[in-house]
Amino acid sequence: MALVPPHGGGALKPLLLTGAALEAEKKAAAGYKKVEITTREACDCFMMGIGAFTPLSGFMGEADWKGVCADMKMKSGVFWPIPITCSVGDEENVSVGDKLALNCDEFGGLVATMEVTEKYQIDKVFEAKNVFRTDDKEHPGVQKVYEQKKWNIGGPVKVLSEGGFPDEYKGIYATPAETRKIFEDAGWSRIAAFQTRNPLHRSHEFLCKIAVEVMDGVIIHQILGKLKAGDIPADVRVNAINALVDNYFVKNTIVTKGYPMEMRYGGPREALLHAVFRQNYGCSHLIVGRDHAGVGDYYGPFDAQKIFLEIPAGSLVIKNLNIDWTFHCYKCGGMASLRTCPHGKEDRLLLSGTMVRKTLSEGGDLPAEFSRPEVVKILQNYYQTLEEKVEIKLHGAATGDVKK
Repeated sequence: MALVPPHGGGALKPLLLTGAALEAEKKAAAGYKKVEITTREACDCFMMGIGAFTPLSGFMGEADWKGVCADMKMKSGVFWPIPITCSVGDEENVSVGDKLALNCDEFGGLVATMEVTEKYQIDKVFEAKNVFRTDDKEHPGVQKVYEQKKWNIGGPVKVLSEGGFPDEYKGIYATPAETRKIFEDAGWSRIAAFQTRNPLHRSHEFLCKIAVEVMDGVIIHQILGKLKAGDIPADVRVNAINALVDNYFVKNTIVTKGYPMEMRYGGPREALLHAVFRQNYGCSHLIVGRDHAGVGDYYGPFDAQKIFLEIPAGSLVIKNLNIDWTFHCYKCGGMASLRTCPHGKEDRLLLSGTMVRKTLSEGGDLPAEFSRPEVVKILQNYYQTLEEKVEIKLHGAATGDVKK
């Protein structure tokens, strides 16, 4: 069987220039108006560059922005759950028709060029409430919306950089074209993607192994962009995941790769975005477990599963692979879920990435049932090197004090 098609019905649409075209555009960019963009906007450029955001051709104009916020649909009718936008202030003096050199110092300078076809103001509260289901400025995704400048600018982009990700994460970083080739060479057509911003604890491991049983293979797909304070850095996470895969998974059932996006912590809407670009990566399924892409107590533990039932039929080709709350049950004598374990909360050890970070950051020891010793050792070494520690607060999705 063939792999699922890219999102939008056409071919992959990578916007990254190479060879002579790249050199010519770099030269031309020297004469364009220079605009400094955020790391989130730069990472969105990288995602468009490698074709992960197919079929986007650039940053969204007003009709696309409004349609995506309100109805998860672009002007063309293509399903899209989170706006991909770029903003400027009055000080940049950007006008429609301008050609811009988009610069991000954190990624080495010139990222992309852009032709401005629209300039418009947005209602930030409208975006926050529709996309994130809250306008609370403590929510890290909402905070980024409010930090956007006065004007949004829309128009096509030409991507000139991958931000150093291919070198920094050699062997992990991959484009959709590369993962599709890996799957095709392996003879896989049913591939489940496991999204993670955390090292894998036993519950994550259990989810992946359930998927291995019913799929041709699983891709553990790690986010490589900037995270919120207190999250474990990508390089440490990569080492921890590699240690787990090398020691506890059957060879040739797991692919470990990463992508250059920045987390929005958008819960249900972000789960849909994860599905969109995993389809571009060639995945037929997205594993959706407890509190997918959530933060704090902004979302119910299974809201990210429920939203797949709310979108119009045909929005996505990729399917969600829902797995119930998982934990270690002392009476069952191993990993279990709410669907398989008949015992009470007092018999269960609930596992979460937040609990891992909090325990280790405070110098505590994790129970053996929580995480594999090879993983714990890597994480302990990381926390011992930290001079400043971020306070990590537990929330309902981490402790189990929520209703399903």
